[in-house]
Parts: sequence; C-alpha cells; structure tokens
Amino acid sequence: MNAAARKLVDAVDGAAGRHISVLGVSGTRLLLGFVGFMYYASQYGDRRYLFGPDGVFPWGEFTSKVQEAGTFSLYTVSSSGVWFELVFHTGMLAALAVTLGLGGRLGLAVHWVFLWSIYQRQPVLLDGGDNLAYLVIPMLLLTRCYDRFALSGGLAKKLAPRVPSVLRSLSAPLHNLGVVAIATQICLVYVVSGLYKVQGKMWQDGTALFYVLRVSEFSLPGVSNLVYENDLLVFLGTYSTTIFLVYFPLGVLVPQLRPWAAVASIGFHISIGVLMGLTGFALTMVACDLIFLSGALGVAMTKTAALLRRLQPSGGPGGPGRPGRLGRPGRGRPEKLPDGATAAPRKENVPEQV
Repeated sequence: MNAAARKLVDAVDGAAGRHISVLGVSGTRLLLGFVGFMYYASQYGDRRYLFGPDGVFPWGEFTSKVQEAGTFSLYTVSSSGVWFELVFHTGMLAALAVTLGLGGRLGLAVHWVFLWSIYQRQPVLLDGGDNLAYLVIPMLLLTRCYDRFALSGGLAKKLAPRVPSVLRSLSAPLHNLGVVAIATQICLVYVVSGLYKVQGKMWQDGTALFYVLRVSEFSLPGVSNLVYENDLLVFLGTYSTTIFLVYFPLGVLVPQLRPWAAVASIGFHISIGVLMGLTGFALTMVACDLIFLSGALGVAMTKTAALLRRLQPSGGPGGPGRPGRLGRPGRGRPEKLPDGATAAPRKENVPEQV
C-alpha cells in the first residue's frame, strides 16, 4: 500500500474512532423536541376540535384513510375521549422530555411514535417540517444526541460498563453514520428543492417571490408588501434563493465555508418562518443545520464560559476562601500544613481554557 492510500486509511480510521458533531446533534435533538412540544401547545385549546374523535376530521373517516394508506396512528385505537386525552397528553410529555434531554434513545423513539400519530390525525395543519422530522429522528437514534443540553439521570453511564466491549466499540461508527445520514438528507432537501425551482418559469424570470408573498396564507401583514412591492428585492430574493439552495452542499463540503453556509441557511429559514408563517418547517430545518455548526458552537460556548469566569468576583462576603474567578477553591489562600503552620500563598500558573 502506497503512502497516499495509507494516509487515507489512517484518516478514515481516526474519524471512525471519534464522535463528530456531538454538540450539533444534541442541539438538533433539543430543537426537534421543542418543535414537537410547540405543536401540541399551540393547538392545546382546540385539541378536541382538531384531533378529538368528534372533531372536524371524523374519527371513522380518519381511521379508514389510515388503513387505506397502510400506516398507523395511536388515535385509531379507540374513539373514546379518554383515550384521546391520554394519547395527546402523553405525546406532549414525550416531546417535553426530548426537549429537556430526558429518557434517552427510548424516549426519543416514543416521541417519534406519538409525533407520527398526531401528524397523521390532522394532515391539514402540516407545513412540510413533519416530513423531515419523520426521517431525521430515526437517524438521531444512532447518535449521542443526549450528551449535551440534557438533564440526564446518569442511567446510561451506570449501564455503560455492563455493555460488551464489542458493542461499545460500535458507538463512534454508528454515531458518525447517523450524523452523515442527517447531513446527506439535508443536502438532498436543498438540492432537490433548488433544481425543482429552476425549472419553473417564475423562478427563471425572477418574479416567484412576488407571487409567493401575495398568497394570504404565506404573508405577514405590513411587512410582506414592503418586499413584493420592491422590484429589486423580489429579483434578488428569487435568484438568491435558487442559487443558495443548489450550491449549499458545496458550501458544507469545504470546512472553512461550512459555518457560513449553515448560518446563511439558518437566516434563510428564519426569514421563511417570519414572512411566511411556516414556523414548524423553519425550526425543523434550523435544527438540522446545527450539525454543521457543532465546532463553531463549541468555540462560542467555551469563550462565553471563559468570559463568565472572568466576570465572577475573586472574593465575596465569605472572604478570600471563596472560589476565585477561575472557579478554583482556595486560590490565593494560605495552605495549612499538617502541624498547623501555614505556608505562603501558592501562585498557580494555569492558563485559562478558551
């Protein structure tokens, strides 16, 4: 094997042995859980009308459509109002648990089942983000998405030593496989959407944004008209959208451009959520974009933590014995020797982790 091939194999082995984008997928899990919880909470007052057995979508017709499609929904089990309330509130609690980082992979799988069930119950309310959530959540089950931003009870750490070493060795490859699968799915969404748009006449002549923002369901009163009444903004918005969607995968393939491509995507979807009201779709896309920002998020969090440590007072009402600005107890305090004598204060020369 030549040197180039050996270098490539060593690089692949090194990448397979470490968990990539742990911070990013943890943020993805948190935000996807929040999107699910927001869906339940936003419809809570009208839940019986929208999802109940006697609601706007009759239970019998709903059950027939589910069976015809060959899918499932927990809401088809019974037409009882008690069963409906139980399933609805359990799904809401499951979404909240995923947001807070409770329940681990089992809790995430339960959340997926309940989320699928309620989305099937009322398809009229869906905005496209549900399709991505269906695909991404099973991929998250492969990852260590509960390592950060989670109120973990420590059960996984207690059980980890009992797992056979062969299975533990698969943790990093499976995690990385899940991350790559999510990244590939997001790139496919962008490319397919962009290529589909360039085939449309309105996207080719630069007027698509004008017609989109004039649809009452996708407009923000008092703001959308400021955009579609300006020919330059319509022209730039239409063409920049198409170019961005088609070339986004090229941006994430280059490490130096990856954070900028992710930030541009987040800004793009936040504008969609504000101007078009597609909040669930926008937040779902933002959640998936976080896997490309894992390194940048880590640096930002480290610098923020260092800044907070600098802002902490070196002493307090309790005197110099309180933790210093680096959070190290006893900094600058005389050390007590075994015989009760004291030594001079020790000077620590430890660099701050930034």
